[in-house]
Amino acid sequence: MQNHEDLAGLLSNVALGLARLKGMNQTAPLEGSSFTLQFDEWDWEVGVGIYGLLRHAEAAGDKALIASIADWYGWQIERGLPPRQVNSTSPMLALSILIDHVERPDWEALVKDWAQWLVTDLARTEDDGFQHVVKERMNDAELWDDTLFMTCLFLARAGQRFGRPEWIEEALYQFLIHARYLSDPVTGLWYHGWTFNGRHNFAKAFWARGNSWITVAIPELFDLIDAIPPSTAKFLTSVLGAQVATLERLQHPDGMFSTLLDDKSSPLEASATAGIAYGVLRGIDLGLIDPGYRTMADKAFAAVAVRIDDEGIVTEVSDGTPMGHDLDFYRRIPNAPAPYGQALVMLLIGEMMAGTSSPAPSLGAASAS
Repeated sequence: MQNHEDLAGLLSNVALGLARLKGMNQTAPLEGSSFTLQFDEWDWEVGVGIYGLLRHAEAAGDKALIASIADWYGWQIERGLPPRQVNSTSPMLALSILIDHVERPDWEALVKDWAQWLVTDLARTEDDGFQHVVKERMNDAELWDDTLFMTCLFLARAGQRFGRPEWIEEALYQFLIHARYLSDPVTGLWYHGWTFNGRHNFAKAFWARGNSWITVAIPELFDLIDAIPPSTAKFLTSVLGAQVATLERLQHPDGMFSTLLDDKSSPLEASATAGIAYGVLRGIDLGLIDPGYRTMADKAFAAVAVRIDDEGIVTEVSDGTPMGHDLDFYRRIPNAPAPYGQALVMLLIGEMMAGTSSPAPSLGAASAS
């Protein structure tokens, strides 16, 4: 399914699936005939979802969808935002792009204030890494691969948007320090986490969705800012290339990836598969990796496409995953309908459509059919 009409229909269906999500593992009927976001909580799950949705809206020139996204932000900000931490920063990435489309000086002020807070007030680890603080716990002295997507892409984008090179420099440093402690020099894969308390990588898990955050985040970083210093760009390109080369070898024949990448008996995971495929395609488009990896992405897309149900929900998506201290922990994570699963698939479909001549479909007045 790679012609434009089929891709457009699939994208619309997955977007409607996102609209049906009211919470993690909680769906609700669609409200009215227009696209309306119902997700109740401001945190990383919906932050990823809205980023995927906004990127589609920009590509389609869908002003109604952009207005719907703005309505969600207005609702959330008016009711009061949760305490600031790594995961609650995730929705700020889309907001830092949305302010290009709406006249909201108060939202611009929020973006600037939040970015400065990251630089000055977010807890740090040894070597000045962003500590992966979340709503449930401080995660003292811990670096997680999730942080680069959830926090550092926003910081880089805010620095670009407001002409603050020190914010961009900080974001780039975080990519480098996380790579130092989380990327495995033997395989090129990334461990889920590192702790300075004992100096180890926990279960030494090559967790699939964690790796997909990296496959996505590095190309997105190159796209979000105008210029990366040549030595840093060369390093990050090398890191991405090493990871993708191993991912290609670990892909199942049908195109899927397992939740533990190097254990093919572990459960298959659709959000990671979509994220990896999207990151590969973006990397090819930006000249970061070899075009020969396109076959890998095409196989992954085909595998994910058959895991979208009639309601537009992406299936075989594992629930939010805290740090595991043994590998069985990752094997036991249940599946759940999740906005990040919807978003990573939407990003992938949108990238598949990028090479077609027809415009992306408008969702602002999407029907429930």
